[in-house]
Amino acid sequence: MLNSGILNPQILSLLARVRHTNSLVIADRGFPFWPEIETVDLSLVDDVPTVLQVLAAVRANFKVVQAYMAGEFKPHNPAAVREKYARGLRGIPIRFEPH
Repeated sequence: MLNSGILNPQILSLLARVRHTNSLVIADRGFPFWPEIETVDLSLVDDVPTVLQVLAAVRANFKVVQAYMAGEFKPHNPAAVREKYARGLRGIPIRFEPH
């Protein structure tokens, strides 16, 4: 029985199946949903868990090679929030795309 790291069996299965040409999206509740794309909803209550909490858990045993974020993130968030994401994504190239 697992007792540390990611314990959610759906997340573990998904991470084990991601390959070089695949993408993994970690998003808040406002992200669009497509029924044909595998989705694991981790929401418990508003902002629990946060995107940064999920990212930190995933990064512990998963190689992230590129991050994509909405270009609107920068002008619509204060410096403190931008810095939290910069720390959470440290060492990962970030590409900003139009929302």
